[in-house]
Amino acid sequence: MPLTRQDAWSQDEDLLLAEVVLRNIREGGTQLKAFEEVGKQLSRTAAACGFRWNSYVRKQYKSGIELAKKQRKEAKKQVKSQEVTEEAQAPASETPSPVQEIKEKQSNLSIEAVKQYLDDLYEKAGTLNSQDDQKEKIRGLEKQIYYLSAENEKLETKLRSMEEDYRALIDIMERAKKRVGPKDEEKQQKMNFQVEGKGNLEKVEK
Repeated sequence: MPLTRQDAWSQDEDLLLAEVVLRNIREGGTQLKAFEEVGKQLSRTAAACGFRWNSYVRKQYKSGIELAKKQRKEAKKQVKSQEVTEEAQAPASETPSPVQEIKEKQSNLSIEAVKQYLDDLYEKAGTLNSQDDQKEKIRGLEKQIYYLSAENEKLETKLRSMEEDYRALIDIMERAKKRVGPKDEEKQQKMNFQVEGKGNLEKVEK
């Protein structure tokens, strides 16, 4: 029985977990299935993957989750509308299968007819390949969007934290000036503060 990993998660592992979970959301799968898939790839348990997702990764991909849910809804709508259209068109115009087409043309089968049939098949195959390429490009762009949105949320959090620290530092300096300031006005103007290496404030005369 292979041992499961107990080490810390790397950024690449978090990204893989996010991609698989978001793909399952987009395609209508379950999160448990996503955790099992990631667990196999990273030699971790599905429970460990689920804990990591709920405790940390999910918070970094809020916008990505919303986007994946919207795509899932749109895909369901497209499938339903396509099914309704196919049901409505099926009785009126049923497309014959390739075997039926060959049987119908068997009486006057010629080289030109075979060539035309093969050309049609080749054209259909080319269309399918181009659609697959477009889907791959879309998936790549979606991954970039998820990654950039997560990075943006991290930077915004960091900026807010820095602004709070800056305001707190200014407040401390203002209070220190009021408490320690000398009575003599001329001496007070010459007095300044500087920050020591340990982060404490000390008085410095100009």
